Amino acid sequence: MIPRELLKKIRRIEIRTSHLVNDALAGRYHSAFKGRGMEFEEVRPYQVGDDIRAIDWNVTARYGEPFIKVFREERELTVLLVVDLSRSQEFGSRDQFKRELVAELGATLAFSAIKNNDKIGLVCFTDRVEKFVPPRKGSGHVLRVIRELLAFQPEGRGTNIAAALDHVNRIQRRRSVLFLISDFQDAGYERSIRIAKGRHDVIVVHVLDRREQSLPKAGLIELLDNETGRRIIVDTSNARWRKAYERLADQELEARDRRLRHLNLDCIRVHTGESFVEPLVRFFRTREARL
Repeated sequence: MIPRELLKKIRRIEIRTSHLVNDALAGRYHSAFKGRGMEFEEVRPYQVGDDIRAIDWNVTARYGEPFIKVFREERELTVLLVVDLSRSQEFGSRDQFKRELVAELGATLAFSAIKNNDKIGLVCFTDRVEKFVPPRKGSGHVLRVIRELLAFQPEGRGTNIAAALDHVNRIQRRRSVLFLISDFQDAGYERSIRIAKGRHDVIVVHVLDRREQSLPKAGLIELLDNETGRRIIVDTSNARWRKAYERLADQELEARDRRLRHLNLDCIRVHTGESFVEPLVRFFRTREARL
């Protein structure tokens, strides 16, 4: 039995994200992702303006008049959301936690996929792979994906991106579109991403909260590392300490950015409490133009 409050959350996300798909993202998703190839459909008589390279010479010789081969794009894709549900996702300083933002973004991508008759699947991970929802079609399946994103309670606390991608590389033989959604508070995943990139179309979604980069002047406060459970008390009224914190946070963010740039991946950056629509539309536009 699904709790009533969770049903309300799922319904709110369903309404909001389906509107986004129909309004802001209409057609963008389809244009941004190619099908798996061209599939032969039929032969038909040659018409003026047809590409002569498509002439079927065997049929032409048999009937004594030109016929051409007609192909159609094999459009159906498999989209896999590979989602970080480590404890650091349970942080947010601007109206929502990172995990809630991930659920809305994942729902938007899932509805975009099924609107284009693609399959959608889900891999939830922490320091291990916690949940796998096999790719399927249909709005009922999307609602299951949203429910898992909102309500699944993982056992692990940390982040192991390499383990998640290694798992995907083992189970997903067919080429798929992978959305790797994480705050990337991890290291040592480069090799696994390179292998995944060789088999799949990998897109990175980097989830951030602006308060992680700077702290307010609020006197003595307790900071908790959600992934390790470590707690420290700091004096935020000390300007030198705040500057040192911001400098260290900027260095860590730049190191993460450098790793992702070096891997030459498409990257979408989103922040809690801010709309993810514009970064998503910008990504689709850029990808569409490149294709």
